[in-house]
Amino acid sequence: MSRVKTAFRTPWFWALVGIAVLLLINTVKNPAYLALSVNPTTGQLTGNVLDILRVSAPIIMIALGMTFVIATEGIDLSVGSMMAVGGAVAMQTLSTINDPTSVGAMFAAIGLALALAIVLGAINGLLVAVVGLQPFISTLIMMMAARGIARVITDGQNTNATNEPFRQLANGQILGLPTSFVIAIAIVVVIALFMRRTALGLMIESIGINPHASRLAGIRPRPILFGVYILSAALASVGGLFSVSEVMTVSVSGTGNLMELDAILAVVIGGTSLAGGKFSILGSTIGALLIATLNKTVLFLGIPAAATPAFKALVIIVLVLLQSERVRSFAFGRGKSPGAPATPVKPEDQTAPVSKEKEVVA
Repeated sequence: MSRVKTAFRTPWFWALVGIAVLLLINTVKNPAYLALSVNPTTGQLTGNVLDILRVSAPIIMIALGMTFVIATEGIDLSVGSMMAVGGAVAMQTLSTINDPTSVGAMFAAIGLALALAIVLGAINGLLVAVVGLQPFISTLIMMMAARGIARVITDGQNTNATNEPFRQLANGQILGLPTSFVIAIAIVVVIALFMRRTALGLMIESIGINPHASRLAGIRPRPILFGVYILSAALASVGGLFSVSEVMTVSVSGTGNLMELDAILAVVIGGTSLAGGKFSILGSTIGALLIATLNKTVLFLGIPAAATPAFKALVIIVLVLLQSERVRSFAFGRGKSPGAPATPVKPEDQTAPVSKEKEVVA
């Protein structure tokens, strides 16, 4: 019973509930929604669930990087533009080499995209950690600058390329699962082990909780801030690679557009506080899966584009309310909610009894 209560208090538990409810709604509309089949042409598994996993890979990447930035009491509004930069570099590189079967061209495209993202992430870190600008302002500047860099790289045109190894990043499968999703989960596991097996995770949390106290404890905030913004930019670039490899085209205005909002929502739904401090890598991953499921549900239900933001907002508001201990206590009648005022003390009870020792002294 205690485990059930603990699960109810876990933010990402309600994200799992949200995913289950959305899948149930889709299944009610189409009983074969969760069915899997084999494509006779490619021999690969196909199905709506695999599509959700495929589109979740870029969101997982940007949400993972955003998790550590938010844990330091910051925010990175440039992740969507970083996706565009990564996709632009990759497509431009592949179109220049123009070898449809070259594995070397694929690695060159990935390497150049990551290199530029690291440089731009370091600039974000410089503006925040050294110059002292607010993360919101610094990354807002980079959001506009990076989108402009993507336009310069592609001459302002949508760029496509042909390279089968690169295309397999999103369209291939490993053990029946989309390659991009498997790679994304592998990256999540590696980073989670690194953060929790070393002191880096604790140092990131300490900076978010109290940067002055952490500095007095011997923790240097600047290198850590540099690291988290570089990591966020690099992971966003990987997300951009996943996005463009699915269609082998980069849209300088469409790739990564407003994805920073999905990343922030995924992190918050997963239980990481915007006030900084504790973070949840598992929660952010599940939150990203929820956002991907929600996006697919919107398309599947045929909700008009004008009403899509309202529908997404409604689902997210319900989930956030379910995460609130006070709301759950009120809804399920489990007694007084946390933070409720205590029973008022009567004036006559506020007078402390006079001890015998004081009586003697008096």
